[in-house]
Amino acid sequence: MTRRRRRGVDHELRVGALAHFEDPAYYALTYARRVEDIAYYTDLARRARGPILEYGVGAGRIAIPMARAGARVVGVDHARPMLRDLARRLAAEPPEVRARVEARYGDMRKTKLGRRFGLVIAPFNVLLHLYTRQDVERFLARVREHLAPRGRFVMDLSIPMPRDLARDPFRPSKAPRFRHPSAGVVRYQEHFDYDGARQILFVTMEMTPVEAPRETFAVPLAHRQFFPREWEALLHYNGFVIEHAYGDFQHGELDAASDTMVIHARAR
Repeated sequence: MTRRRRRGVDHELRVGALAHFEDPAYYALTYARRVEDIAYYTDLARRARGPILEYGVGAGRIAIPMARAGARVVGVDHARPMLRDLARRLAAEPPEVRARVEARYGDMRKTKLGRRFGLVIAPFNVLLHLYTRQDVERFLARVREHLAPRGRFVMDLSIPMPRDLARDPFRPSKAPRFRHPSAGVVRYQEHFDYDGARQILFVTMEMTPVEAPRETFAVPLAHRQFFPREWEALLHYNGFVIEHAYGDFQHGELDAASDTMVIHARAR
């Protein structure tokens, strides 16, 4: 598919960065079984000194369990629907848990909190919304500003899968039907369209309500594709040292079979 971009804002990327987070109920349903990262970051939180800064806090999928474990969390996110859902979820928590979570609306490349943290985290593909080298550099500058001396930066993101990058954008990948929180039972399929020059994978999630087939709707998602050696270089040239690089949330080796990279780094 040929893409044309206007000067200035790339509207396709802007939509691809936000649309997936406009429906918190659908998001929660989609990732309800993703729990390994929650346990991983909660364990880090228990051992952290002082408050934790989480980029991409969303509806608190990770922040709330960390707060339940006793950690104070400051979360930054640019998706207002997710932040509203975070407030709703916190309202159901005990007062002591609510008091431990502070959420801020903002762009992770620009937001300056004027505080330092012993642990800064960027979980579950948050960094795949940094589409250019300049985006990465601005973000890592913010991380450095917010890290306390000897503080740790921990992130996880998916590793590009060649089979996804090579898919024909005109041939959808079908998946089983499921019950959408607001649309009822839907037929589901995805289109994958990889822009190799920019290393961005555009995914279109298409849903057709079984009871109303004419009301098909789609949710776009744009993910920058980073390979492990790219992040090694990006961190190095932006003043970080990698302490650990794992291939899963059990501290497994990062190797050819890995589909996730979990990186622990410190500022030089």
